[in-house]
Amino acid sequence: QVQLVESGGGLVQPGGSLTLSCAASGSILSINAMGWYRQAPGKGRELVAVITSGGRTNYADSVKGRFTVSRDNAKKRVYLQMNSLKPEDTAVYYCNAEGVMSTADYTRTFAAWGQGTQVTVSS
Repeated sequence: QVQLVESGGGLVQPGGSLTLSCAASGSILSINAMGWYRQAPGKGRELVAVITSGGRTNYADSVKGRFTVSRDNAKKRVYLQMNSLKPEDTAVYYCNAEGVMSTADYTRTFAAWGQGTQVTVSS
């Protein structure tokens, strides 16, 4: 099994900053992509930012220039630095990871999600 645990959400005023962190654990052989998605009330889940093992990144247009995704491959962690936060950034943020894991008998690919962390931007 692969587990992802997020931390760092909370309440922040417009214009403020927050950093989210996500740690992966389990029988992981390699992680290809790690990233962040979010889901606002009444809306579907959307990509925020993703980073590959080689450091290539992709961002939603709505967060470009304000958010930065990074990862520590050795620690199996991914981070999301969020600056200049806006009320429309309010959502539950989910960590995602895709890679290869091992079981007792074989290896297989996996796609895992964290439990989500609430980010609220409000004055």
